[in-house]
Amino acid sequence: MNKKRILIFDDDTTLLELISIIFEDGGYEVDISQTSHNILEKVSEFHPDIILMDNWIPNIGGIEATKLLKSKEEFRNIPVIYVTANNDIESLAESAKADDYVAKPFDLEELEKKVAKYIK
Repeated sequence: MNKKRILIFDDDTTLLELISIIFEDGGYEVDISQTSHNILEKVSEFHPDIILMDNWIPNIGGIEATKLLKSKEEFRNIPVIYVTANNDIESLAESAKADDYVAKPFDLEELEKKVAKYIK
C-alpha cells in the first residue's frame, strides 16, 4: 500500500521536525518547505494527499500560496489545513480558501484527527 503524503509549509524548523517525526511514525510520507514561493513546483513534484500551511511563511505568505494552489484545476482538490497562530484563524483560513484550520499552539491529537478526516 502506498503511504499517504503530507506536504508541510512552515518557517519554524523545530515545528517542522516535530510534525514530520509524528506523521512519519504514523506511516505517512512527509515533505517540508520553509518558504511558499515555489508551492506549485513542490506540489507538482511531491503529489501530496494533504497540505499543512502556515500563515506567516516567507515570500508570498500562506493566504496567497493557498489561493494560488486552489486556483489551479489540477491542485484544487488537495485539502489544505491552515495551521497558524492567529486570533482570527477562521477568517484567515476562509479567505485563503483552505479546507480547514488548526490554531497554534495545537493539540497533536487534534491535528492528527483533522489530517485523518481529509485522507481516506
